[in-house]
Amino acid sequence: MNIPALTCFQLSVSDHIAHLVLSRPEAMNTMGPAFWRELDQALELLQRDGAARALVISSTGKHFSAGMALDVFGGAIQMDDAHPEGRAAIADLLADLQATFTRLETLRIPVIVAIQGGCVGGAVDMVTAACIRYATQDAFFCVQEINIGMVADVGTLQRLPKLVPLAVVKELAYTGRRMPAARAREVGLVNEVFDSADACLAAAMQCAREIAAKPPVAIWGSKQVIHYARDHTVDDSLRQMGWVQAAIWSNAHVREAVTAMKQQRAGAFPPLATLTRFTDHD
Repeated sequence: MNIPALTCFQLSVSDHIAHLVLSRPEAMNTMGPAFWRELDQALELLQRDGAARALVISSTGKHFSAGMALDVFGGAIQMDDAHPEGRAAIADLLADLQATFTRLETLRIPVIVAIQGGCVGGAVDMVTAACIRYATQDAFFCVQEINIGMVADVGTLQRLPKLVPLAVVKELAYTGRRMPAARAREVGLVNEVFDSADACLAAAMQCAREIAAKPPVAIWGSKQVIHYARDHTVDDSLRQMGWVQAAIWSNAHVREAVTAMKQQRAGAFPPLATLTRFTDHD
């Protein structure tokens, strides 16, 4: 895999596990234009390559991320509310940002996030698009947008109700309060809480290793089915389940998985196919 040079992140792939690290602790890992551009770039690479079987996202410094870099809106990005044409452009701008975090949700591999310190504003949008969330004891979550006079608009209010009770979403969205890690664990926003950032990351990596040991196409199928079932009726989801299973069923994979368990060894499974676009070819 040809990993590009990044300024907001560090990206590595080892033993089928991709590790993406937010790497601007001096700026509390805020989300400026370079953040969005590089996250898109990294996720596109992981989506197309097929070498990684799980993605772990972690961060550096005291806080996971303080969210959107607000100075961007006074400089690089102008939000024109004076004319209907300008307001229409705001919707298109938001759709572009939303699409980046949707890439996390639709990535072919599971996404595990290790969260320390503050997970604020846009960072909540980001982590709600992940599959699994681990946090440190000092972590907290804040829908910061309401505190600065706006509505959270890049995924929090759409994905959070799928994860926690609706009344909890409303409390966070209306008040801008900080939800501590223990409460987040209680309501189901995070899977586990750990004493330190090191322990949190170690747990995320262990989870990724367990995922990477399974047939990648079966993990892919599981993710497709879970997300479809979340948004559709039981009858529709059962029908889709049949289509997915029929598409990816492999007697060879099942035999290898069972044999590996009996022999107490790692299974040997093929990677997901490398993706190429039609436009990549002459």
